Amino acid sequence: MARRTAPRDRRRGRDRDDVNSVLARAVREVEAALRSGRVTPATRTKFQAVALLLRDERARVRAEETRSETHRAEQLKRLDDIATILAKSAVRDSGLLALLAEDAVVSDEARALKRHMLKTAGIEPGGDEPPPVELPAAATKPRVVPQSVVSRHLANPFLAPDFSAARPSAPRPTRLATWELLGPLLRSFERAGGGASACMALPAPTSRYTPRGLELMPHQARLVAAAAAGHRTFLLADEPGLGKTAQALLAAEAANAYPLLVVVPNVVKTNWVREAGMWTPRRSATVIHGNGDSIDGFADIVVVNYEVLDRHVGWLGDFGFRGMVVDEAHFIKNKASQRSQHVLALSERIRSFTARPLLMALTGTPLINDIEDFLAIWQFLGWINETKPLADLMNALDETGLTPADPGFYPAARQCVVDRGIVRRRKVDVAADIPARRIADLPVELDGPAGRSIRAAERDLARRMVARYEEALAGRRSGAVVEGIDHDLVRQVARWEQKDATTSTTGENVFSMMRRIGQAKAGLAADYAAQLARSAGKVVFFAKHVDVMDVAEETFAKQGVRFSSIRGDQTPASRQRNIDDFTGDPDVAIAVCSLTAAGVGLNLQVASNLVLAELSWTAAEQTQAIDRSHRIGQAQPVTAWRIIAAQTIDARIAELIDSKAGLAAQALDGSEEEVGSSADVQHEALVALLTDALSAAPTHLAS
Repeated sequence: MARRTAPRDRRRGRDRDDVNSVLARAVREVEAALRSGRVTPATRTKFQAVALLLRDERARVRAEETRSETHRAEQLKRLDDIATILAKSAVRDSGLLALLAEDAVVSDEARALKRHMLKTAGIEPGGDEPPPVELPAAATKPRVVPQSVVSRHLANPFLAPDFSAARPSAPRPTRLATWELLGPLLRSFERAGGGASACMALPAPTSRYTPRGLELMPHQARLVAAAAAGHRTFLLADEPGLGKTAQALLAAEAANAYPLLVVVPNVVKTNWVREAGMWTPRRSATVIHGNGDSIDGFADIVVVNYEVLDRHVGWLGDFGFRGMVVDEAHFIKNKASQRSQHVLALSERIRSFTARPLLMALTGTPLINDIEDFLAIWQFLGWINETKPLADLMNALDETGLTPADPGFYPAARQCVVDRGIVRRRKVDVAADIPARRIADLPVELDGPAGRSIRAAERDLARRMVARYEEALAGRRSGAVVEGIDHDLVRQVARWEQKDATTSTTGENVFSMMRRIGQAKAGLAADYAAQLARSAGKVVFFAKHVDVMDVAEETFAKQGVRFSSIRGDQTPASRQRNIDDFTGDPDVAIAVCSLTAAGVGLNLQVASNLVLAELSWTAAEQTQAIDRSHRIGQAQPVTAWRIIAAQTIDARIAELIDSKAGLAAQALDGSEEEVGSSADVQHEALVALLTDALSAAPTHLAS
């Protein structure tokens, strides 16, 4: 990247650091003008003058050789802070962004004001104008560039990658230079015995980066400690249910790997943002949906799903990420696939301009399966390229003093790869760390027409109840004004609505809405169950409605995942045959079960992972389903993955079920005793919906 040469400035006896004060004051004035809506010609002139001076000062500080590295770093940070404020201000007015374009005409007024600002700082400006900064070329031609990202780059060019920071390790002269090593490295895993370790040595746990009020399990805290100690590449292959997301987020915090890029399957991208808010609350996270129109270009964590990565790979390559996480990394095993190529290109781009980026591949797939597919993951992590190990791994192999011709090479080589950052723990290995049974919520976004229709129906239901509430209030109080919300009347309206829902066959109600939500979630839930089956073995999939089960089974069939179906309309012989197929045939990966028909009387302990595609109306019904796997003889902790439709009544009902379950320990312990009824949960859901609508009225309901 071309560097700008700073103009020769004649000092007047004052320190150049005064420029920072002048810049900061000018930026505050611009920000205040924009906040008040007064975008005058004078404001635009000041904005452009500040941007020009910031650019010049940044170039001057970087080129200065008389100051220490520490001093330069401090000055650059101060300038970056000022530039960030300027950038966020620019987003308020599109006219300002045009002033930052490379081909923008610099007005005479802006040049004059820039010179005046220099003189105010005690510096006589020189006459030469430095050449513009050359931005790094894109890794690939951008397909889409969201407006907020354009704003970020135009308004703050100093956020561009710093290529001078990259100092890759150099391979030492080695006896192995002429050997073909990728094949032997793969065979070293195939030849490993059952007792061979598949986990690097990890330090003692640390809680330093854990937010107050939360607690990591010891096995999680050890990986975070490794990142804090300086390790930067991880193939985190823990089994599902062991908290890989939290480990990755806190590893990024420990490594200060921001901005951080997270590439995930569509079904978990909402959950990543939710987990980021929980584990790294000081960091802002944004999700790329579609063309990225709604993303925050200044966020610390950018989450993108594989399905839209091709649209965004261009600008993502220029964003300046210092860390990258690939979730469900087995998605990139086929190096010929487009998504694999995009992920590899992005990781190479990050490694080319960041000295020691944090790179993490997350997958629960056992290391012994499809061993050649790990080449793509190793390449993403920077351990190898297309033909050979890269410097760090090559140097480690050389230090063994062995070649592939030596009998001891294979276990030693395998350990060298493991030490680069393979971390593999099974549930049974860390059973003491985790509860014997737990429910993990997985929020999903309902995009597209179905999601919009459901949210519209929820608003219509709320409007209908508000109208009913207002009519009842007017009739009962003779039009008298009531202060606040009449909560007794709210509960009465909810009872009326609940009664109508059980007798009416037309119109939207809480039951029809929950069914539609289940239908909209069906494909996402099935996709997640298929992922679990590939990485963790057998999975039990529970749904309430036949059409949801149908969609799930169609999804499994398309993906080549074998399943058994356990429904209420089967004969006893057919039902038992399907149960036997699931429990006895290793190739049958998923049991698709009716929540009502298979929720009791079955032993499915061959699986330790369940997917609850639709919510129960009671905690007891949910517990009974989980107990099909969590029962005497189960050797592993059981995890029930509950699929929740974010920003809908689905999330509210999940909270209500949990609160009802908390009323009695018996239900959590698997008792058949009912703790609250389904009618209670339905009523409380309607009460909450109406209360929220009344609190937001009238503007909320009119939207």
